[in-house]
Amino acid sequence: MATPAMQSAFTQMKVLAQQAHQTGDSLPHAANAESGGVGFADALVSSIRRINELKVNADAQAQAFQAGVPGVELNDVMVDMQKASLAFQMGQQVRNRLVSAYHDVMNMQV
Repeated sequence: MATPAMQSAFTQMKVLAQQAHQTGDSLPHAANAESGGVGFADALVSSIRRINELKVNADAQAQAFQAGVPGVELNDVMVDMQKASLAFQMGQQVRNRLVSAYHDVMNMQV
C-alpha cells in the first residue's frame, strides 16, 4: 500500500539517483568536503556497489570452479558465496530499516 507521499518520495529518489549516475556520481561533495565526512547517499551507493562486487566475484568463482580452472577450490567458492549472501542480507535489512523509519516519520503527528 503506497501512499501518494511515499510514491513521490520514491520518484524523487529515483530522479536523484539517475542524475547522480549521469553526472558521474557527483553528489553534493562540497558540503561533505567542508565537514570532512562522507554523506549518507555516498555511503549507501558505496555499500550497494560493494554488495554487487561480492556477488559478481562469487558468481565468477563458481563458474571457474565448474569449468575446472586450476587453483579454484570448493572451499574458496563456498566462502565467497557466503560473503555475498551475508552482504545481500545485510543490505535487505538496511533497506527494511530505512523503509520502517520512513513509515515512522510519515505517521508522526505534527
